[in-house]
Amino acid sequence: MTNRLDDTVYFSKEEKEEENQARRILENVYQALTEKGYDPINQMVGYLLSGEPAYITGHNNARSIIRRLERDELLEELVRYYVQNAGSK
Repeated sequence: MTNRLDDTVYFSKEEKEEENQARRILENVYQALTEKGYDPINQMVGYLLSGEPAYITGHNNARSIIRRLERDELLEELVRYYVQNAGSK
């Protein structure tokens, strides 16, 4: 019998438009948080870890915008961007 805990689960997603949407959402929310004087990184991390929308300002509809996608979709875009750009530094 195979131990399922040792198997790697394959995760695949083919939606290119969704990754563009995630990028736009993150950029818009970052801008709104910056405009209101918040530390956008800390606020966005708080939201991504907790799911609590109160970490995101309502300015420029940012709180509503960030909730258009699931947090895992936003995290996926962040990881993708980091990995693709880490080698260019």
